[in-house]
Amino acid sequence: MATINPYLNFNGNTEEVFNFYKSVFGGEFAMLMRFKDTQDCSGMAEAEQNLIMHVALPIGPTTILMASDVPPSMPASTTGTNFSISISVDSKEEGDRIFTGLSEGGQVTLPMQTMFWGAYFGMLIDKFGINWMVNYDEKYTQ
Repeated sequence: MATINPYLNFNGNTEEVFNFYKSVFGGEFAMLMRFKDTQDCSGMAEAEQNLIMHVALPIGPTTILMASDVPPSMPASTTGTNFSISISVDSKEEGDRIFTGLSEGGQVTLPMQTMFWGAYFGMLIDKFGINWMVNYDEKYTQ
C-alpha cells in the first residue's frame, strides 16, 4: 500500500526550520544528508555544499515530514512551489503505474530511474500544478 508524506523546500534555512519542527514534535531525524554527502558536488559552491539535501523527521507512527534546501544556483522556492507530495510505493511496477497516471497531461521533471541512493524515484507536476515525488525504496518495503 502506498503512503503519502509532505516534502518541503526552503531557500537555505531547512536546518533552522527542521530544528524548530523537531522542538515542537519531538523525536530524532531519521535522516539528515547535506549536498556535500552526495556522490558529486564538485560543481557546487562550498556554502551550497553545506545545505541540506534531504532531512526526514518522523511525526507519529506513519507520517514523515521531509525537506531539502534549494541551492542559490537553482530557481528559488516560492509559495506554491515550496512543497511536493511524496508517495512511497511497494514495487517498481506500482511506482511506474502511479507515475504514469499522475503525469498524464502534466510535466515530468525527473523520469523514474534508479538514483545514487538506491531508490527508484521520479518527480512530476500534474496537470493541476501539484508537485509529486514517487519513490520505491526496496530496503524499506521488505
